Amino acid sequence: MTDPYTADADAIEAAIEAELKLLDSEVRRSPQRVGELLHPEFVEIGASGRVWDRDAIIALLAGERDAGGLTGTVSRMKAVQLAPDTVHLTYDTDHNDRRAHRSSLWRRTGRDWLLYFHQGTPYDSNAVTGG
Repeated sequence: MTDPYTADADAIEAAIEAELKLLDSEVRRSPQRVGELLHPEFVEIGASGRVWDRDAIIALLAGERDAGGLTGTVSRMKAVQLAPDTVHLTYDTDHNDRRAHRSSLWRRTGRDWLLYFHQGTPYDSNAVTGG
């Protein structure tokens, strides 16, 4: 069975670009800029296990103290368009030896791609991972 649509490279690129913006500490410290990227119903399950809503995550990020640039390194980014208005991203981050597998769902709302859901799961780089 085939999908009823063809994956849209522009949609995937837009989701990746927006995700990378959210990893930039300058953007993260700006409540306005973060708010422009988050869906009104945004939810995050953080690497700590805590559940964050849109307002709580905007406030948390505004208080970050990291100076300029991306917050750590990003690797193994993969994107899959699940529906015409939904892109799923998975990737790993490493920030001062704190590593996490990350998963984000981006939804197109009108012309904008907004982060609807995000989850981070810590991992040990020495652990063996499956295929």
